[in-house]
Amino acid sequence: MTDIKDKIRIGLIQMRASRTPADNVDAAAKLIREAKDQGAVYVQTPEMTNIMEVKRDVLFEKINEEEKCVSLAAFCSLARELGIHIHVGSMAIKVAPDRAANRGFMIDPSGEVLASYDKIHMFDVDLANGESYRESRTYRPGEQAVLVDLPFGRVGMTICYDLRFPALYRALAESGASFLTIPSAFTRQTGEAHWSTLMRSRAIENGSFVLAAAQAGTHENGRETYGHSMVVDPWGRVIAEGGTEPGVVMADLDAEEITTSRARVPSLQHGRRFEITAPLAEPAHLHVVGAKT
Repeated sequence: MTDIKDKIRIGLIQMRASRTPADNVDAAAKLIREAKDQGAVYVQTPEMTNIMEVKRDVLFEKINEEEKCVSLAAFCSLARELGIHIHVGSMAIKVAPDRAANRGFMIDPSGEVLASYDKIHMFDVDLANGESYRESRTYRPGEQAVLVDLPFGRVGMTICYDLRFPALYRALAESGASFLTIPSAFTRQTGEAHWSTLMRSRAIENGSFVLAAAQAGTHENGRETYGHSMVVDPWGRVIAEGGTEPGVVMADLDAEEITTSRARVPSLQHGRRFEITAPLAEPAHLHVVGAKT
């Protein structure tokens, strides 16, 4: 495992992505440069950095396979120019003629892709305000959790809706992750209800920093995202937070807080495997298909 450096300055890029990949790359690049100018050595962009598009036919006209992705090439070139780690929170990447991956990329200062992660949990929900999302209709879910060692420590890569599945973060932390990344495009409705609570919970449960760049505002496609890009320390304190407009959120991380928090509450060492004992008798009111009556 990579040794944890004591101090690290990071930047989160808050965006309002449009339906045009080139415009989104330009907007992200401008903000990444701002973060670099303020001293960031790691910069994270949100989920769906390259495009926010709900129409499947339009989406597949505008995206490409990873090796042909102009947006990815631009971010690799920018990381090389600036000499920093750029974590592209996620982009829509074509993996079949009618299927995409919601894929995040960790790019090193030489412009090489160190690691990529396909979002595991698909956002298939109907909200109370009438909004409906069926991510699984367009995107192929990932099957692999991903860790990557950076100069300042081990990072666990996740994306947005993964946030609601704490077992993933526990597994990453138990495998050495000290920094949990959750680039997102949370809806305004769910963000207002749950965003901060869930972010702080993942940090507290695992004694880890949580870094979450977010989409924000009303997008060209009509979708409204919550914003509030957030950095949470291992004790659950929000040390930096954005609002609802595009911009840069900066934070200085003290890695000693990871050691201190995990020493105070060493829950990562106390986890135990267990089995669930199910009821032996079937409730009388249940009808078993095929049973004799």
